[in-house]
Amino acid sequence: MYAFPKLKTIVAAVLFANAVLPPLAFSEETNIDLDRIDVTGILPDRLESVPGSFNVVDEEDLIQRRPFSVREALNNVPGINIVGEDAFVLSPNIGIRGLDPRRTSRTLLLEDGMPLFLAPYGDPSAHYSTPLQRVNRIEVVKGSGQILYGPQTIGGMINFVTKPVPKNGFAGSVQATAGNNDFTGLHANVGYGGDQGGIMFDALQNMGDGIRDNHEFDMQEYTLKGQLNLTDRQTLIAKVGYYKEDSNISETGLGEIDYARDKFQAPSGKNDSFKQERKTLQLQHIFKFDETAKLSTQAYYSDTYRSSFRQTDAPGGFDEADNATGVTVLERCPGDDTAIEANAETCGGRHRPRSYQYYGFEPRLDFQHNLFGIQSDAVLGFRIHNEDIKRRQFRGNDARAQSLSFLKANAERAGIPGAVADFREDIRIDVEAKSYYAQNTFYVGDWSLTPGVRVEDLKIKTTILQAEGDAGFATLTNRQTEVLPGFGMAWNGIANTTVFAGVHKGFAPPRPDRDIDELRIDKTDSETSINWELGVRSTFFKGVNFESTLFHTQVNDVVINAGDGTFVNGGESEQTGIELAGRVDFGAIYDTPHNIYLQGSYTNV
Repeated sequence: MYAFPKLKTIVAAVLFANAVLPPLAFSEETNIDLDRIDVTGILPDRLESVPGSFNVVDEEDLIQRRPFSVREALNNVPGINIVGEDAFVLSPNIGIRGLDPRRTSRTLLLEDGMPLFLAPYGDPSAHYSTPLQRVNRIEVVKGSGQILYGPQTIGGMINFVTKPVPKNGFAGSVQATAGNNDFTGLHANVGYGGDQGGIMFDALQNMGDGIRDNHEFDMQEYTLKGQLNLTDRQTLIAKVGYYKEDSNISETGLGEIDYARDKFQAPSGKNDSFKQERKTLQLQHIFKFDETAKLSTQAYYSDTYRSSFRQTDAPGGFDEADNATGVTVLERCPGDDTAIEANAETCGGRHRPRSYQYYGFEPRLDFQHNLFGIQSDAVLGFRIHNEDIKRRQFRGNDARAQSLSFLKANAERAGIPGAVADFREDIRIDVEAKSYYAQNTFYVGDWSLTPGVRVEDLKIKTTILQAEGDAGFATLTNRQTEVLPGFGMAWNGIANTTVFAGVHKGFAPPRPDRDIDELRIDKTDSETSINWELGVRSTFFKGVNFESTLFHTQVNDVVINAGDGTFVNGGESEQTGIELAGRVDFGAIYDTPHNIYLQGSYTNV
């Protein structure tokens, strides 16, 4: 595994920003309340002016409901569809407004503003989401406010805001849980803080047998977070994380006949595996000039290694509609390929070891002004982001192929008679992405008007060293620039009520892990979208919260499977629908601390 090769660059960048900021201070007499500094959220302070739909699952809600997974935490947020593969949602599949939820590839996932994907541009797949034990609140944005962030802004974005360090001395907690299927969980948190800052350590482990046979899992995470209040104007936040997963939860499903026999079976589950190791570093610095302007600087680094082993690609014998048998067969077997556990022990399979590194640097200026005599809030910023991806695949035809080290050691014998190892794939992907964004909110009477624009400039270089088992060398370069405008408005002419409307251009870059083919020179274009919405949110009546949104999304240049294993731009798709959500708190209505509430949501696409 890799250490932190870009650490010096990241630290130097943040320290440089720190060094140049003091001369920019406005008045030494201005006192800033550091408790109000928030560099981890994506929503502005004035929520009534947000030009689009958004939802917040706050700390109080998380404490009251105690959700078991991110699926339970977000199940009352309208417009969201989460497809679970396991009770813990270790690999989340989140779709927004009718878009494909597969690996959350059309939903931008963030933690404290830092991307959570394996690689945001090169492989936007989610095999991790922030454990709820570390979460202070969850922010969901689906409207035109997305243009400040990216990529993957066709559907929406979800930001997990982690808990702050203690501010009043020592604090700590220990939580143990247990359940059926041999589930056990342990979470410990300890920290100390004061006026000068603080430090906090989290340790988490969850393990169990899963909900299907042979679906054992063990995940561990350790996080260290610190905050240093450099002056009354400046604060520095650092966070280091380590995550490890070792599970037998694979993507192997069941055919119709398989399911009728035993819906909990997983014939190859004992051998199928998914291993992941994730290391992250995030640095955030904020300098507050006064109450009207602040400069936030973020630097981040992520290093992920994941390796999967699978013994079947066609659950239920399904490859094409005409070939469906309803019974799963094992692949790369020297003997009986019937999908039962005993046969799986004698079969080979395929390993997919992959490594992902990315790092980024992003300064952002938020300030108030009165240009043209109109009160305004403005945001200016840019981001530099780079990725280094290595993808390999090995296959073997007997039980020894269940060992990745065996396949690697024998890979050079591919093509020799009697060889049991096949080196199928060796691809390197380098991504250089630069993003620039600007947004201004004009306040005119009861109206808030928010135009904005984001520019994505990316260069993707794909080097193919091995493909389909054949050695070779090819380099494909795909460079694209997208201008992504947006405009939203909000009207607050009725007390505690906002009527909003917005339109923005969404963006999903081409995936070099999938949308390229070494045998063709055509370049797959980015998917773009035009997203419209019109809605209202209100707390006009005491104890009653209500929201409703009409939306329409037109996706252009949709990437589809051409049928021969390649992916091409295949035209357009449209999603139109309505979202409804509401909550009634009887405790607030009757002024009692003993609250009974009703809450629900509805989405139709």
